[in-house]
Amino acid sequence: MQCNNSKNPKTENRDNTFTTMKETVNVNISSVAFTLDEDAYRVLGSYFDDIRRRLPEGDTETMSDIEARVAEIFRERVASPMRVITLDIVRATMAQMGNPSYFGEPRDAEQSGPARKQDETECAGQPPLRKLYRTRSERSIAGICGGLAAYFDSDPTLIRLMMILLTLFGGLSIWVYIILWVVIPEEPASKFNINKKNR
Repeated sequence: MQCNNSKNPKTENRDNTFTTMKETVNVNISSVAFTLDEDAYRVLGSYFDDIRRRLPEGDTETMSDIEARVAEIFRERVASPMRVITLDIVRATMAQMGNPSYFGEPRDAEQSGPARKQDETECAGQPPLRKLYRTRSERSIAGICGGLAAYFDSDPTLIRLMMILLTLFGGLSIWVYIILWVVIPEEPASKFNINKKNR
């Protein structure tokens, strides 16, 4: 959103009283020019900033789509391009677009959240609780080796090689792998979060 400020002077009425006009701001939202009053510009700017803080860093495409939708709503609500967009129009548009919390948690809160939980468990003197799961992402057959690697903070390929060597030369039976497959639960499905990039 780009802007140019335009200051409006005080005007004198016929009865010699002064009224102060609101300042207007010329903005460019998604390559469409609009004129907003100063209050509307401030509220819309903080709305966009709040959404931007909740999106993944560098995600300009989503922010461009949001700005394009806001520009489209402004064009629907304002009959003439010369009409000023007021605070009421901005608030109605924000209500139609939805709360910024719909776009996830702010990036700074996510970064401090896990660190805060880790500090709380360390302060209590208890090690963090770890569970053994069959992994969904590092899986070749059933996710046993990937789950063991995640549990022991190791490389899944190393665990797979050890499992093959133990099966071939160490007397470890394929039945042990099948029993682990049945006994170890599968990792819970992760909830989709717009802020996480799954690559």
